[in-house]
Amino acid sequence: MKYAVIRSQGHQYRVEEGQDFLVPKSDSELKYDVLLIVNDEKVEVGAPTLKASSVSLTITEPIVKGEKIQVFKYKAKSRYRKHIGSRPQFSRVHVEKIG
Repeated sequence: MKYAVIRSQGHQYRVEEGQDFLVPKSDSELKYDVLLIVNDEKVEVGAPTLKASSVSLTITEPIVKGEKIQVFKYKAKSRYRKHIGSRPQFSRVHVEKIG
């Protein structure tokens, strides 16, 4: 099995060829570092990144809304109630090739 670990926007993702995954919304190109590549028995680990290796990614959907996050603040005996909701925005990314 062939997979890689990449770092993008402060998050790490384990990706395989042909996989789709969500990253926080990015307006321009997706910048990432390759940290690890596993190809069956062969493991390449970066210190801290692998310069020669690359993972080809394409943004398939620039804006995807996530699930609604609801926050409710409440203080007893003071009539304080506050309700806040938001939907985070993501970009859907497709992994074409790990090399």
